[in-house]
Amino acid sequence: MGTNTESEDNDTTRAHPHEGTLDRRSLLRTGAGLAAALASGSAGFTQVAEAQERAAGSPARQPNIVVILADDLGNADLGYRGSDIRTPSIDALAAGGVRLESFYGMPMCTPARAALMTGRYPMRHGLQTLVIFPSHTYGLPTEERTLPQALKEAGYRTAMVGKWHLGHGDQKYWPQSRGFDHFYGNLVGEVDYFTKERGGVIDWQRNGQFLKEDGYFTTLIGDEAVRLIDGHDAGRPLFLYVASLAPHAPYQAPQDYLDRYKGIADEKRRAYAAMITALDDQVGRIVAALEQKNMRGNTLIVFASDNGGATTGLFATGARSEAERKAEGLAIGARPPASNGVFRGGKGSLHEGGVRVPGIASWPGRLKPAVVNHPLHMVDLMPTFLSLAGASGSSDRPFDGKDIWPTLATGQPSPHEDILINVEAFRGAIRKGDWKLVKIALLPGKVELFNLARDPGEKDNVAERHPDIVNDLEARLLRYAKEQARSEWLKAQPAFLGAQGRTVLDPDFDVDDGGLPHEAPSIPGVGGRALR
Repeated sequence: MGTNTESEDNDTTRAHPHEGTLDRRSLLRTGAGLAAALASGSAGFTQVAEAQERAAGSPARQPNIVVILADDLGNADLGYRGSDIRTPSIDALAAGGVRLESFYGMPMCTPARAALMTGRYPMRHGLQTLVIFPSHTYGLPTEERTLPQALKEAGYRTAMVGKWHLGHGDQKYWPQSRGFDHFYGNLVGEVDYFTKERGGVIDWQRNGQFLKEDGYFTTLIGDEAVRLIDGHDAGRPLFLYVASLAPHAPYQAPQDYLDRYKGIADEKRRAYAAMITALDDQVGRIVAALEQKNMRGNTLIVFASDNGGATTGLFATGARSEAERKAEGLAIGARPPASNGVFRGGKGSLHEGGVRVPGIASWPGRLKPAVVNHPLHMVDLMPTFLSLAGASGSSDRPFDGKDIWPTLATGQPSPHEDILINVEAFRGAIRKGDWKLVKIALLPGKVELFNLARDPGEKDNVAERHPDIVNDLEARLLRYAKEQARSEWLKAQPAFLGAQGRTVLDPDFDVDDGGLPHEAPSIPGVGGRALR
C-alpha cells in the first residue's frame, strides 16, 4: 500500500499467524515424503506435490467456487456484526472463515455486478452510473470476457440463480449468453418477491423458458441451488453464483418469517429483518448440500453484498415512479430500514456506507479464521478465482482487480497501490492506504479527504490540512477519469430529461435508449416461449 498507511502488521488478525509458511518440521516431512515418492513412482510424486501445495496455502486441484451476493444489505445488519437480525448460517461462515472488513462493492447494483463478472472497474465499460432501468436496452458489453466464460473454458460447470441486472433488452446480454450453462431467476433489477412481476411483466425464467411460478423468490433460488449441487458431477469443478434479491425492496417476506420478528414495531424493518433471515436459511441449506455431496472440503464460498444498505427512499426501490414509491411507503424522502452502522451514507453514495460491504471467504482446511482489514475490492474476485482455477484473463481487457489469495490465506498486505471507489462524469472517489478522497465535480465543486483509520465515519474533512495528499489522490482519480468510457446511463437520458438534457449534454450522448423509470421491462420473448 502507500506510504501513508499505518503499520501493515495491524491489518490482519489471524488465528494461526504462521499459516502458509514452511517451517523446519514441514521441510522434514516433505523430505521424508520425497523419499517415499522415489520408491512408489509417479503416484507418490503427485501426493508430494499436493502436500507441498497444501503447505503453501494453494489448492492442489481446481476448487468449486460459490459466490453468494446479497442485495442492498446494510453493513451492520448481520448477527456477527452486532445486529439483532438472526443470521446463524452467515455468522458460521464468518466465524470459520476470513472476514473482510475493508471490502468494497460499488454504489449501486449494476456496477457491482459488472465488477464481479469482469474483474474490471465498471467505468471501463460505461456501467459506472446508476443502474439499468427496465426500459433500457443496453447491457454489459459483449466484448467483455466474463468470469463464467473464463471458468467454463477451464472445465467448470457454471450455474447462476437469482438476479442478473446486467442487461435484459437483448438476449446477447443474458446470463446464458455470457458463460452460464444454467440460469434460473430474473433479468431486471427488482421484481415482486411472490409474483416475480415488474411493470406488469413477469420476469422469471429457467434457461430462456419464462415461468409463472408460485413461491417466494429467496426460497425458490435456494431450492434451485440445492438441486444443482445435488445433481452435480463432483468430478468436475462447479461455479455457482447465487445472486439474492434480498433484502432489496420491496420489503416482502412469508408470514412465518415475519412472525419471528413480532417484537419489531416498524413494518418495513420487520419485513427487512425477516428477508435477511430467509436469505440466511438458504445459505445454510447451500452449505449443508455441499457437505452432503462431500464437496465442501474443496469449495471456496464468498459472501458479500453488492453495495451498502439504502438510507434514503430515492435509492431503496430502484427505478420507480413517485406514485409507486408512495404506494410502497418509500417516497423519496422516506427512511428505509437498513443500517450501515458507523459508516456515513448508503446505497448510491461514494461514502463508506454506500460502498464498504460485509465480505466473507470460507474454505475449510484452506483458509484459517482471520480478520483482514486491508482494502480489497469486488474486482479482485475474478482474478483470484481464475488463479485458483488455473485459468487466465483476457490480454486485451486487463484486470483492475488483483489476485488476493495471498492476503486471504497468509495475511499478506493488499496488492493494491490504490483502489478506485468509482468515477463518473460528475463525481469520483479513490482510496490509497488509510486515505480516501471524494470529489464532486459539479460546479462549484467539492473535495473531501478522510483518514479512515482515525475517522471511519468520514466526519472530519481534512483536505485543507493535507494539500499534498489531496493533490496525489486527485491526480490518480483524474487519470482514471480520462480512461472511462462514456456512461451508458447518461447516454440514455437526454430524451428523458427533455430540452434541458439535450442542451446540457453533448449531442453524441443522445441515443434512443431512454425511458421513464417505471415503464414495463423491454424483455424479448416474455410469454412462455423458450429462447435459445
